[in-house]
This record gives sequence, C-alpha cells and structure tokens, in this order.
Amino acid sequence: MPSVKNPNHRSKNRLAAQANKAKKVRQKRSEENKHKIAKSDAQRGARPGLMPNSGPNAPLSKKKAKKLEKKIAHAIRRKMAEDGEVEMADLEEDEEAEEEKPANEVEMDNIA
Repeated sequence: MPSVKNPNHRSKNRLAAQANKAKKVRQKRSEENKHKIAKSDAQRGARPGLMPNSGPNAPLSKKKAKKLEKKIAHAIRRKMAEDGEVEMADLEEDEEAEEEKPANEVEMDNIA
C-alpha cells in the first residue's frame, strides 16, 4: 500500500516546482529575445550592458590590447617593406646634406 494520499496524480509541491521551472525557462527565452544576447555569451555572464567574462566576445585586457596593437603595427610594417614603401634611408642622408650651411651664414627666420 502506498504511503501517499492519492497515488494517481502529482503532489501539490511537484506541480508548483514544475510550474516554477516552466516560468523560469519562459522568462529566460523572453529576455534573450529582448536583448539579442547570444546564448553562449549569456552562459558566460553576459547581460544587457555587460560583456561576457570569456570567449570570443569578451573584452580584451589593456595588456593584451597593447600586444595586439604592436602585432598589427609590425605586420603593417612588414607588408609595407615587402611593397617597398619603407625604403626611406637615403632620404635622411639628403636632409643632412641640406642642413649643413656655411659658418658665416646666419639663419634669420628663427629669431623671436
């Protein structure tokens, strides 16, 4: 003999728990549609106004951002060198030759 009042249906506590679970799932789905936050990001702590803690959409730390910036700058320099745009070494020699003036000639433009 079962030790419950009516063995043919769920107890009141079970029904309440099931209803709460369904309500929670419904609210989550509704919230996802309102804010358009990816499910994977929401699992990593993303909320409206908050980025996820990890994964591809997580914000970069300042240190990683600096490193990434250096990497990109270096890659651009390499590409420009490959194209031949960086070859400016002979230009500096020409500028130095122009700057050398006779000792007796005084520059009057820079007088305050």
